Formats: sequence, C-alpha cells, structure tokens
Amino acid sequence: MSLRKALSRPSDEKMSQKEAEPPKQRYYGKNTLEEQMKNARKKRLRSTLYYVTAAGIVTAGLSYAAVPLYRMFCQAYSYGGTTVQGHDSSKIEAMKSNKNREIKVRFNADKGSNMRWNFKPQQTSINVFPGETALAFYTARNPTDEPVVGISTYNVVPFEAGQYFNKIQCFCFEEQMLNPHEQVDMPVFFYIDPDFTEDPFLENCNEIILSYTFFEAKEGMKLPFPQFSSYLF
Repeated sequence: MSLRKALSRPSDEKMSQKEAEPPKQRYYGKNTLEEQMKNARKKRLRSTLYYVTAAGIVTAGLSYAAVPLYRMFCQAYSYGGTTVQGHDSSKIEAMKSNKNREIKVRFNADKGSNMRWNFKPQQTSINVFPGETALAFYTARNPTDEPVVGISTYNVVPFEAGQYFNKIQCFCFEEQMLNPHEQVDMPVFFYIDPDFTEDPFLENCNEIILSYTFFEAKEGMKLPFPQFSSYLF
C-alpha cells in the first residue's frame, strides 16, 4: 500500500460518515413557539378589529340615512300600509266623490317605549266619502321639564288601502321639538282616492285605521319598518 493511499483513507471514511448522518432538525425552544403563537393571535385580532370597525362605519352611515330612505321607500311603494302623499292640486280639484261608499276612518296613536310625550288623536273616527278631502288632528304634549324631540311613522290598516289613502298635509317623518310642558295640535289633511271603490280586494272594506307612532328622536336612530297588517271586515 502506498503512503498516499494510507494517508487519504481516514479522510475518506470521515466524509462517508458525514454523508450518512441525517440532517439536523432546527429546534425551536418553548419561548420561541409561544412568541410565534402570540404573533399569530395578534394578527387575527387586528384583522377582526378592522372588519368590525368597517362594519361600524357602514352601519353609522346607514343610520343617518335611515329616515329619508325609509320615507322614500314607503311612500313610493305604500309598503306595509303606508299612505301616499297627494299634492296634485289639479287632480284633487277634478275628483268626484262617491256618495254610495261611505268609509269610516279610525285614528290610533302609539308611542315608542322611550317616548316621554303624551300623544293622542282628537277624534276617534270620522266618516268620509272617496274623492272628498277631510281634516283630522292629533295632540302631543311634553310633560317633562326638558325639551324632547320626536319623530313619527304611520301606516294604514288594511295595508291594501294604503295606496288609496293620500295625505296632503301631515307631521310624519319630520322631527318635532316640544319645549317643557308645551302642547301642540298636529293636522292630518287627507283624502281617499276614488279608485278605492274599484279595487276588488277592498270590496267589503268600509273601515280604515290610520295609525301614528311617535318615537323620541336620537342621533343615529333607525325607524322600524311597519309590519304588514290585515283587518277582517
């Protein structure tokens, strides 16, 4: 055996041993794992906060727009028995009343659970003919020692009659402020469209209920949508 081979053999054996050894795995200490878990939780928490904040901003924007959007939607589609605003003076002047169909209109007043006003209709009912205008009044009083701002919604029962119940003047959807112990009369000037008598779904309907609900107005409040109602005659 040559001297060169003898000297090179140990080196070759060491290299073979190194190649046979499995790769060393990286060891993560307990503290390192805990830090990684904490960082992951922080990232998830930040993502959740971003989504919640964005949802809150959108909700706040919709809250401020709730009243006008509610008013436009309900008046456009007579949703849930809401009435139609009737300001066409030429149509009103040209209307012909139907004396063969007398309708009794009953008046109802409700309040939200937090509303501090006293609120009621001045009359329980009036009889009208389709095609004729009529005037009714509600009374609101603030019995507290501080100003209170209210806002109202309304609907009609049965809800099918809402599209024929036209209000020329009313106090709905507008904020009303009453000073301490102040009392006001609120008019409702309306008429029932003569087409009411031609609707087969209202053939046996000779009574309509007009209902107002007052809520205490607060920043960002949402008015509830009127529920569908039905009334048997």
